[in-house]
Amino acid sequence: MTPDPILKICGITRLVDALHAVREGATALGFVFWPDSPRRISPEQAREIIAVLPSEVTPVGVFVNEPPDGVRDVVSTTGIKAVQLHGDEVAHDFDFLECPILRSVTLEEMSERSRRWPAGTTWLLDAADRVRRGGTGVPIDWSRAYAVARHNKVVLAGGLTPSNVEEAIRTVQPFGVDVSSGVESSPGIKDVEKVASFVTNARRAFALL
Repeated sequence: MTPDPILKICGITRLVDALHAVREGATALGFVFWPDSPRRISPEQAREIIAVLPSEVTPVGVFVNEPPDGVRDVVSTTGIKAVQLHGDEVAHDFDFLECPILRSVTLEEMSERSRRWPAGTTWLLDAADRVRRGGTGVPIDWSRAYAVARHNKVVLAGGLTPSNVEEAIRTVQPFGVDVSSGVESSPGIKDVEKVASFVTNARRAFALL
């Protein structure tokens, strides 16, 4: 049986947005702990939200070049169940983690990074931006992403919206999708209608693969 796809709403900063995304069918929520992000949330705030999430929803902690000990502390403090690395992290530095890792990568970096990370790594394909790292709203080349997704476990990100996510899924055939700015009214504030439409459209597209 094919596992259920990852439907991830990233950049959660408010409980109301988290609960709405879950009600609409999101399977994962992203909490950004990078201090320079406009969607940053403190570990204490994240813990309060994560504490009331259903057990089947995966809270994902997003980090950019956070020292391993810092990641360890946030994991233990918040109850996140997966770690997303968006910087220049080295694989063996995070061998201590017992939770899944989602490794962010651009299409340009994929060939090199795949040689340095274990086989079976889950890759978050995102747009290249050395400043903002993610949440840019910039789409990637879906035809090139399809070539990567044929041989790797890929979660597609980068410029996804309710209006293009179905085409993106049909074209790339990823393991999951990740959206942040594409369902927002402002950074860190989710638009309820966009979230609902995104999840509905994504589920419809995955069901037809």
